[in-house]
Amino acid sequence: MPVATPTQYAAMLDAAQKGNYAYPAVNVTSITTINAALKAFADAKSDGIIQVSTGGGQFASGLNVADAAFGAIVLAEATHLLAEKYDVLVGLHTDHCHPEKVEGFLKPLLEASRKRIAEGKGPLFQSHMFDGSVVELDENLKISQELLKECAELDIILEVEAGCVGGEEDGHDTSGLPAEKLYTTPEDMVEVYETLQPLGRFLFAATFGNVHGAYKPGSVKLKPTILRDGQKAVTDKHGEAALMDLVFHGGSGSELADIRETLGYGVVKMNIDTDTQYAFTRPVVTHICANIEGVLKIDGEVGNKKTYDPRGYLKKGEASMAARLVQAAEDLCSNGKTIFGTV
Repeated sequence: MPVATPTQYAAMLDAAQKGNYAYPAVNVTSITTINAALKAFADAKSDGIIQVSTGGGQFASGLNVADAAFGAIVLAEATHLLAEKYDVLVGLHTDHCHPEKVEGFLKPLLEASRKRIAEGKGPLFQSHMFDGSVVELDENLKISQELLKECAELDIILEVEAGCVGGEEDGHDTSGLPAEKLYTTPEDMVEVYETLQPLGRFLFAATFGNVHGAYKPGSVKLKPTILRDGQKAVTDKHGEAALMDLVFHGGSGSELADIRETLGYGVVKMNIDTDTQYAFTRPVVTHICANIEGVLKIDGEVGNKKTYDPRGYLKKGEASMAARLVQAAEDLCSNGKTIFGTV
């Protein structure tokens, strides 16, 4: 099955909202990590979301090119081809794009989708994230409005964020922010809904203490009830149909109880990156350590081609990353719920 059409992607989000489950949204940087994600979704019989960050796109474009938008296009086109071999639906998404990167990253990707649509194909990506949390809410929403109008014309969903996700990811560090910046208020949620809802469909990354990165148990203080209270503020004013599709950033390392609680408050997408990075790297390290004399040409020896062939250890990384992503689908209750073949 090819990557989900806009209609299928909307149906995925609707099904998750109605069924109180969410999709794992995993960052990829290579063909191997794309294959790991597709394997995981197929093994879990879960639809899912594959996403590319600016740093991931830059990496995928190669050291001599270092073009985030070009690399994202390469990864997306590869996913379109590879996904045809699977019987689950996959959405393509781009992760955090801050205001200063809109022109160099988001706009070229929208143009790539415009060209695909002109050729009779669907958009390259089904959704994009604009992260305006680094500016005041008024400016954030002003930029979001313009981007949402453009996205809506292309049948693309825009994800926006108000409040800041803590920690560090792809060089964007918010670890020094005061604690109150990590929590979106009900008033902010109402303002986001009223500003964006008339323009097109959007996803909203409300923040409730979530952070990027790896932390010991108990270090991250999540308050999922912030999502409940914000949704209530919106629906009390605009009715039950105004329930927003929410995104849980910083899902790696979160407690299962917190993850499950958010599902009842409208979370339909949870980003996972740190945990899958570790899951990929861990067996690679084990392979290298266990086969060090074959991997290295020590004391003039020739080594062992079978152990230093990158395919040998990358397969192990792919399998381990896929297994971790299957766990994420189970945590989010999306396993066994693919809507492939129904829309």
